[in-house]
Amino acid sequence: MSASKNLSLSLRRVSTTVAKGFFELTHNSFALIGVAVLFVAIALFARPELRQIGEIKLFGWLQERQFETTGLVSDPVASERATAADPQDLPKQQASVALWLSKKYRIAPEPLSALVSEAYDIGKRVRLEPTLILAVMAIESGFNPFAQSHVGAQGLMQVMTRVHSDKYESYGGKFAAFDPLANLRVGAKVLQDCIRAAGSVEGGLKYYVGAANMEDDGGYAAKVMAEYGRLQRVADGGKEPIWTQPIMTKREPVEPTPTEPAEVTAIKSATVALN
Repeated sequence: MSASKNLSLSLRRVSTTVAKGFFELTHNSFALIGVAVLFVAIALFARPELRQIGEIKLFGWLQERQFETTGLVSDPVASERATAADPQDLPKQQASVALWLSKKYRIAPEPLSALVSEAYDIGKRVRLEPTLILAVMAIESGFNPFAQSHVGAQGLMQVMTRVHSDKYESYGGKFAAFDPLANLRVGAKVLQDCIRAAGSVEGGLKYYVGAANMEDDGGYAAKVMAEYGRLQRVADGGKEPIWTQPIMTKREPVEPTPTEPAEVTAIKSATVALN
């Protein structure tokens, strides 16, 4: 056998030995990694608190990395907190109302769709026309969930938060007045109480605005009833023109007379008037 053949044979043997050793090393390493992963999985399954801690740390690390690369903090549940809905997902009647209000009050249709849907749901529970609730909301705040009057009426329905703070307890406290859906629900309940006490929708609106003991409510009830009629016609499939809502000024709540029933006094003191 020549020297060149001996050298070639030796190189093949060395290559085979190295390859075999590398295979065994990597095989054992992967096996060790697999065993380690298995033990970690068993530990996390048996100790849920460890899994939760790990998830929190991993999420925090991912947020830090995203902030470093984009300058934005990740918040994947932000869309779930938003008061918004696709108008195409609403029944035809509700979608028509939402789109009409969106154009008239120059509000995005998605948040208005959520408010319209909630108004229809709460209307069934408190036995009020949803279009009446929406009309009150339109005249009171123009669908501004952060509106506040100079006397302290707040939110979409301009509820006196300090007077009706007990109604917000189930929503987490007084700051829920600025949550659109919570304010809508509380306002609808106050409106229901006013109508029940007055015995009519028009009378209830005077109670709601704090003008029950006055001949003139500044045209508030008429304005609400006019908007209510327009919304009802839109809901029924009719066509209604769109124009800019006139600016309204607020008035101090009316002082109750000594001879009024306690229920009426409480309702009037809880509402705020608009001209």
